Amino acid sequence: MMRVASLGSGSKGNATLIQAQSTTLLVDCGFGLKDIEQRLAVKGVSANELSAILVTHEHGDHLKGAPMLANKYAIPLWTSAGTRRFFKREVPTFQTINPLQRFQIGDIEIEPVTVPHDASEPTQFVFRAAKLCAGVLTDLGSITEHVKQAYQHCNLLMLECNHDPQMLLDGPYPYSLKKRVGGDYGHLSNQQAVELLNCIDKRALSHVLISHISEQNNDEQLAIQAVESALEGTKAEILMLSQVQGCEWIDVT
Repeated sequence: MMRVASLGSGSKGNATLIQAQSTTLLVDCGFGLKDIEQRLAVKGVSANELSAILVTHEHGDHLKGAPMLANKYAIPLWTSAGTRRFFKREVPTFQTINPLQRFQIGDIEIEPVTVPHDASEPTQFVFRAAKLCAGVLTDLGSITEHVKQAYQHCNLLMLECNHDPQMLLDGPYPYSLKKRVGGDYGHLSNQQAVELLNCIDKRALSHVLISHISEQNNDEQLAIQAVESALEGTKAEILMLSQVQGCEWIDVT
């Protein structure tokens, strides 16, 4: 069995649990130490149970509490070498991710996926266990051929729908930030998420988790409608992740 739970998703912090048999992974830790401990407890997990922490990139809403959590509980912390350069403290349990090589932690195989984002060597991930596949794909500004290939056969996909282009254009951000968010190294719009869904094999897809939605530049209903249009005729269920609670455990089927 494989299951996934979000501890929170958005610009104020991101963290996701991936679990298969005796292996529990924490993907990103964009919350402070006390906050992440509480969020784990809500999902019935103690930090002592974590097999590893994986961080996608160095931005604070993904990295913030990871070094502190790793050091307090002696948890292996996996990132790319580029992300490692932004640690503010030593982490004796640090492990380097080779973005071009799959690796195994316990019962879960991890495929790093390089993505276009304004960070140093960012990686997203595809997880496999017991013939099941879960993909986590947030924080990228454009859909590359490499990304299309990596996420072809997911049973569950956590997918960024960060902004609606018109809302971003009309919104409160300064021009420089609008350009960054909407650029090729920024964040996915609802339409770009649809572009990816239209390029992948959706026959095995049972869940799409809408993630990293902007509070200022998107509307939940717009994101849901966009994703629904790409999933018409499939069995996939759509779930909107929240910043405060994320989502409850979902069995990957």
